[in-house]
Amino acid sequence: MCDDLTEADNAHFLTRRTFGVVAAAFGAAVLLPSPANALAVKGRDVTIKTPDGSVDAYFVAPGTGKHPAVLVWPDIYGLRPAFRQMADRLAQSGYAVLTVNPFYRSATAPALAASGDRAAVRAKAGEFRKLLTPEATGRDVTALVAFLDKQREVDTKRGIGTTGYCMGGPLVMLTAAQVPSRVRAAATFHGGGMATDAMLARVPEMKAHYLVAIAANDDERAPADKDKLRAALAAAKLPAEIEVYAGTMHGWCPPDSEVYNQAQADRAWERLLALFTASL
Repeated sequence: MCDDLTEADNAHFLTRRTFGVVAAAFGAAVLLPSPANALAVKGRDVTIKTPDGSVDAYFVAPGTGKHPAVLVWPDIYGLRPAFRQMADRLAQSGYAVLTVNPFYRSATAPALAASGDRAAVRAKAGEFRKLLTPEATGRDVTALVAFLDKQREVDTKRGIGTTGYCMGGPLVMLTAAQVPSRVRAAATFHGGGMATDAMLARVPEMKAHYLVAIAANDDERAPADKDKLRAALAAAKLPAEIEVYAGTMHGWCPPDSEVYNQAQADRAWERLLALFTASL
């Protein structure tokens, strides 16, 4: 559903001058609107031990009460201000949200961000990503879910949700397969690598309901991927909303993306909240 070619599409879509401006401004994000009746939230940086090291992450939840947990996998540019803002917005809707640095084995989130512009960050992250094997991700997921279930803000009687962007798509699927007793809702946005034979083989292990939001240019490159994924989820009797979002380009959801599409990102966000309301 996405690959380096769709990233190249995005670069060609932008003028050279525009691309230079947004690359220089990497980390700046559109201010996301707060939800209606937004709850007051409290966020904190956390460190979570895994068998492979210590994950740096951001945890945010409403200031009072217990709430369903959500595990967020960022795109290849990692944990950064835009994803903290997205986590805050989700917490304001009543969720306890953990957004992680998936590259912790190689660098902290601030160290990755300090690499330079988008191209430099992507190049480094592309190397770091090689350590994110299914086996390593499984170890991470077990530790991250255990952390969430120990937090006073988390309602362990309710299911966990997980979301992923770009390379986070398959990480969402691996999360759902690793702890099916806890993960009941899974959402991916312009995710890639989700329709491989190896990934589809994990679907029978899952119990989550799915939202799969696909970028138009990702679908143009691999139109059969959505059909393979839809068939696998249907065979496992997992409810799934799978849609190509018209007019979008790979990476359209994070508010600091050079191809951010606010109208479609807002619609995807509304569908995410609908999924969580129904499933958690």
